[in-house]
Amino acid sequence: MAPKKKATSAFMKPVNLSKELEAIVGKGPMPRTQVVKKIWVYIKKHKRQDPENKRMILSDDKLAPIIGKKGCDMFKMTKALSKHLS
Repeated sequence: MAPKKKATSAFMKPVNLSKELEAIVGKGPMPRTQVVKKIWVYIKKHKRQDPENKRMILSDDKLAPIIGKKGCDMFKMTKALSKHLS
């Protein structure tokens, strides 16, 4: 008997990205997990975390259309990202 194929979780299914998000993470479609990973690479590379409160993500010209002009808490970032995924 062949082993059952494991179902792909919803987070691993490739999704389409908005143009604003593609400007940061590259061309889609890609899984949500990969999008979040690449967003964090961008945040760390460009020093977009508040030095006093690491949970706060500070906006720049590329992040503002996604997380808002003031930035957001890292826990609310995934909610903001979901508006740019389809």
